[in-house]
Amino acid sequence: MTRNGVLLAGLVGVVFASPPTFALDRQSVDAFLGKLGADNQYDASKGINWSVLPGPFYTPELRLGLGMAAAGIYRVNPQDTVTQNSSLSFTGFASTSGALGIGFTNYTFFTDDRWRLFVEGNIAKVPTGFWGVGYDAAQGSEQKYTDNSVRLHPQLFRRLANNLYVGVGWDFSAMNADVDDPHPGDKFSRFTTSTSPLSSGATVSMHYDTRDVITRPTRGQFFSIEYSVFDPALGSDTHFTAAQVQYNYYAPLDEKRVLAFDLWGRFTHGDVPWDRLSLAGDNRRLRGYYQGRYRDKDVVSGQVEYRQKLDWRNGYVLWMGVGALGGSPGELSEHPLLPTVGVGYRFEVKPDMNIRLDLGVGRDTAGFYFQVAEAF
Repeated sequence: MTRNGVLLAGLVGVVFASPPTFALDRQSVDAFLGKLGADNQYDASKGINWSVLPGPFYTPELRLGLGMAAAGIYRVNPQDTVTQNSSLSFTGFASTSGALGIGFTNYTFFTDDRWRLFVEGNIAKVPTGFWGVGYDAAQGSEQKYTDNSVRLHPQLFRRLANNLYVGVGWDFSAMNADVDDPHPGDKFSRFTTSTSPLSSGATVSMHYDTRDVITRPTRGQFFSIEYSVFDPALGSDTHFTAAQVQYNYYAPLDEKRVLAFDLWGRFTHGDVPWDRLSLAGDNRRLRGYYQGRYRDKDVVSGQVEYRQKLDWRNGYVLWMGVGALGGSPGELSEHPLLPTVGVGYRFEVKPDMNIRLDLGVGRDTAGFYFQVAEAF
């Protein structure tokens, strides 16, 4: 399970846990969800329009728990009917294993989309495992630890030309790994120098964005380059750099069907802390792999997703993808590729805002993800 993607069947538990006659009556479901704000409507005069959907989940790692997804849409200027809606989403969970946390994502568009403020972050306490660094280490067993972490990543963008934005930001993370059975020669002593790394760095970014809407694109393309420098002068424990490249293309087949393509890569250099290495597997890419099992300096991935809008608020997606990791770009081809396939259910809670429930399957692994908005 991913840190922010452990909410299994939350929406299904809310909508379909009631008697069958209730579940089959759309008007009754709409009325019930309307009380939670999930009325598929937007009223600019109300400020942030919230939708809140709680639900139970169970996984072998986290055991029984309760999760919640909250999604809000708003406009900085309620009179602006041209700029796309801004959005704020939270995903939270607590389980009997002792895991708990909350993650958030915010996209704010203002001054006729000349400025954009994007913020993401999370706070979590999650019992998990550390396999080491590299493909070969991931084939062995893990050492258990509890991940106590916080991360914050704000970015401010300014439009320079049509669809072209440049931005600056800050990337901060602090981790305290409470290691089970620490001893000389264990995985942490072999692969890390600190179980409490702190990283703080400045970022510069460029976006070329022709998507119709960020939270649920149906057409257009998106190209992004982000370069980050972490240094003790900025509060970081060590000096290292990270470059992230992303390209998405959305091809509408008709009014209800879209083919979405995603290419992504992250490349790090220098004294990179183990918690800031590139990861293969999360709630957006290589879904199905245990987050943190595959980590190295460089990771690349690609995926294609078929998105189908059904009647009422329902929809589904099918995807397939592949990824690779290595200690340098030249090593990416030295290990077997990591394939992934999956299927997902979509439920529209607000205009252009879906709750997604995804089942991803990788090589000898699988994972469920409950999130707000599309994976990419």
